[in-house]
Amino acid sequence: MTAPLHEETSAKTAVAEPAPTGAEKAIEGRSLGRIAWERLKSDKVALLGGAIVVLLILVAVFAPAITALTGQAPDERHEDLIDPLFSTPKGAFGGISGEHLLGVEPVSGRDILSRIVYGARVSILVGFLSAVVAVVIGTVLGTLAGYFGGWLDTLISRVMDMLLAFPQLLFIISLISVMPSSLFGLTGTGVRLLVMILVIGFFGWPYIGRIVRGQVLSLREREYIEAARSLGAGRPYILFKELLPNLVAPITVYTTLMIPTNILTEAALSFLGVGVKPPTASWGSMLSDAVQFYESDPMYMIIPGVAIFITVLAFNLFGDGVRDALDPKGAR
Repeated sequence: MTAPLHEETSAKTAVAEPAPTGAEKAIEGRSLGRIAWERLKSDKVALLGGAIVVLLILVAVFAPAITALTGQAPDERHEDLIDPLFSTPKGAFGGISGEHLLGVEPVSGRDILSRIVYGARVSILVGFLSAVVAVVIGTVLGTLAGYFGGWLDTLISRVMDMLLAFPQLLFIISLISVMPSSLFGLTGTGVRLLVMILVIGFFGWPYIGRIVRGQVLSLREREYIEAARSLGAGRPYILFKELLPNLVAPITVYTTLMIPTNILTEAALSFLGVGVKPPTASWGSMLSDAVQFYESDPMYMIIPGVAIFITVLAFNLFGDGVRDALDPKGAR
């Protein structure tokens, strides 16, 4: 009698247990990258900054196509649109019209929109490539200093301190002033762009080098590094497989914040006359030319100034959003 009762009880229990429904979904694991992306998507201000950054990059890449659509070349002069007495554009707001959406330059009558578009190429190129130079040098030397320590750490740290105290702007001005007219097959503006990229990147690597060094000093004492050593992993494996993947987040964050600083440095150099030379368009050189016309034609100063402001602000907003997404507990 015991067996039938046991079977009946089991059957009732089986009937009483609710069957799993399709609404009950299994818990899905999320990678750190996906979590960071979801945090970034929730930050509307950072997304707006990122959208502006992407738009600026597209404008810089497709500058020839944009000027072809407007029908205005960046070096094409329209002296008939200039008042011969005051050398300022005819019409209101710097000569803004259907053909010249942002007006024309004083004296020459060149289209400001086309020069703003081509000036974006110079700013984005110098900002990105100099950041790449700084990141490569800073990551390599910062990792070596933090991991090996000892005399190598002391040497690299003292070099970083020396470069941080060096007057970067004055050195770039003096260096560009004595550069030859041709270098590595480049001439004119190409030489100046190359020198600016290399020098700005060289003086920028200590900032990211110190961050990487501090991260490596912390990571090299973690349990998984000790476990890798105990399993016989060599230094190359630990550096490239264990340490570097954990440095991607701080390197990415600092790179996004370094680019706007480099853009401002390029604009300052062009403003001082040691950046790119005419007829190459540059936002800094446009501001420099606008100084003598700021009373009679304020739009000529406002437009490149707003372009620099929007670019730097967009990169900073996007960089802050990336930092918050990758390190939500970090202090601002």
